[in-house]
Amino acid sequence: MAYDFDVDPRYGKKLAWAREFVRDEIYPLEVLGLDHHSFRRLAKPLQDEVKRNNLWAAHLGPEHGGQGLGQVELALLHEVLGASDLAPHVFGCQAPDSGNAELIAIAGTPEQKRRWLTPLLAGDIDSAFSMTEQGTGSDPKQFTSRAVRDGDGYVINAHKWFVGNGSRSDFHILMAVTDPDAHPYEGMSMFIVPTDTPGIRMRGIATMSDTNLDDPLYVHDEVWYDDVRVPAENLLGAEGQAFVLAQKRLGPGRIHHCMRWVGVCRRAFDMLCERAVSKSVHGGSLADKQMVQQWVAESAARIEAARLLTMKAAWTIDRHGASAARTEIAMIKYHGAAVMHDVLDKAIQLHGSLGYSGDMPLEQMYRWSRAGRLYDGPDEVHKVTVARRILREYEPVEVPTEHIPTRRAAAVARYGESAGTG
Repeated sequence: MAYDFDVDPRYGKKLAWAREFVRDEIYPLEVLGLDHHSFRRLAKPLQDEVKRNNLWAAHLGPEHGGQGLGQVELALLHEVLGASDLAPHVFGCQAPDSGNAELIAIAGTPEQKRRWLTPLLAGDIDSAFSMTEQGTGSDPKQFTSRAVRDGDGYVINAHKWFVGNGSRSDFHILMAVTDPDAHPYEGMSMFIVPTDTPGIRMRGIATMSDTNLDDPLYVHDEVWYDDVRVPAENLLGAEGQAFVLAQKRLGPGRIHHCMRWVGVCRRAFDMLCERAVSKSVHGGSLADKQMVQQWVAESAARIEAARLLTMKAAWTIDRHGASAARTEIAMIKYHGAAVMHDVLDKAIQLHGSLGYSGDMPLEQMYRWSRAGRLYDGPDEVHKVTVARRILREYEPVEVPTEHIPTRRAAAVARYGESAGTG
């Protein structure tokens, strides 16, 4: 099977513009130590520039203000944006807003799109995806959250864990069980829950990447929903559709994650190589040391392998749909996360105490990279998925019991004594 990752030359020029824009306009913001509100203020004119260049919210169709790009084109863009964790916000494709926008675009009613999708895409409001639960992780078969129909609405009781953007958002898209007697994959539903609804409590969670809870760029929350009532029109899609919708959101979303990780790798790799050719120790350049050369060679190959595997997954989605790429999507998640961690680790090691310090972006990139092996499902879960899907293609065979001489005699009788002599 031939894979073609070529894109229209006009889009190639847009990617080149984006690469230069990220380097010249967004990298400088990283060193300012901005809080959330300061970043949003400074990012606004940059977002306007992105919109003028027709790269805003590129993951959505033109009818929603996006560009309607295919997964291969999106993957190439996210590779560029991965070089800075601020870039997706400037391009209108940051998590969790991008995935939530896709959900509402897919399953939302016209009124839901008007009330929530339009201002979300305009950058006027923020959103959160409320799915995981403490103790059950992202396994929907164990969810305890409940939403019960009551008159013209639903009453929700739930305890959600690690809700990204929870306390900063204007609404949550929440997954809860609506039919406990149905199969777990058919008994859950999604709801749009405004965060000012009575009965919602939230607690900020400090993480490895953000220990300051005053006003960090990113927040994660533990959220309780105690008898939270929402009108029936806040049901997103039909009852029982939550699992299917979640797969539509999370599957292609991993393409974006993994290609951004490739962008992280490339930036770290560039720093590793620049350090190698710039620094001299023990009478010679670091670039002349065999161990450093091994790091460079191995990192280059692993980055390229992660990139090509992710592009293959994107290509498969474009041509056959996300369900046909389930194995590739799972592979890129655990493979890409490991490559990102290892490349960053080597880049920090080569920079020594400078790489460990806050004077370089590597230490923050390293802290962020650790989460890659956890979110969107732990790596171990994806490895089990891949192994099961691969092994499903094989049939049991009997172990041969005859001796080698007996098998050789049978082969000679069939092909002749001189068949194996050249």
